[in-house]
Amino acid sequence: MNLAPVILAAGASRRLGEPKALADLGGQSVLERLSGALRGIPSEQLVITGCHDPEIRDHALRLVPAVEVAFNSSWSQGRTSGVALAAARRPGADLLICPADVPLVGASVMEALAERWQELGCPGAGWLAPSIILPASGGRQYGHPIILGAKLAAQACGLGPDAPLRLLRARATPTATVETTDPAILDDLDTPADLRRLRSRLRGH
Repeated sequence: MNLAPVILAAGASRRLGEPKALADLGGQSVLERLSGALRGIPSEQLVITGCHDPEIRDHALRLVPAVEVAFNSSWSQGRTSGVALAAARRPGADLLICPADVPLVGASVMEALAERWQELGCPGAGWLAPSIILPASGGRQYGHPIILGAKLAAQACGLGPDAPLRLLRARATPTATVETTDPAILDDLDTPADLRRLRSRLRGH
């Protein structure tokens, strides 16, 4: 299995007021938490930076073992540009895409995704996402991180940098899910209120 872990940390984080990747959660930065959760994936981690490249690059190179940091010059145009850069830096590899917006996903989810991907045969055009059954409605909701097959990820390079990732999902064969009970797959770290909520969740544990 050729699975490349990718942490997307390129956004401006204007509403949060500080770089998301460097925000403190229980004594660790978001980047440290995600990197730690990915250590069961035996490949060099790739961190995609943008607006806050110098700070995040310095932090990653000091604290994250076996890491490459890549600057996305099109960071302001959207997440798909980061996926395209990751596909270019990891040609032929399937990508495990971990946005900094979803910072509390643990190693068990990462490893379940990797295991399921292998069971599926590592499909080049596949898409795999975790999902959770919502207690109130019984409906299924999909979250992050996601795995993109190498051939599907490469197609991001042909999309506009501001194109939504759902365009890739529409092209995927197959699409699959790993069901979990971990609400962290649905997190959206975007505002100071979100950060307080996530810190409170950690204290509750």
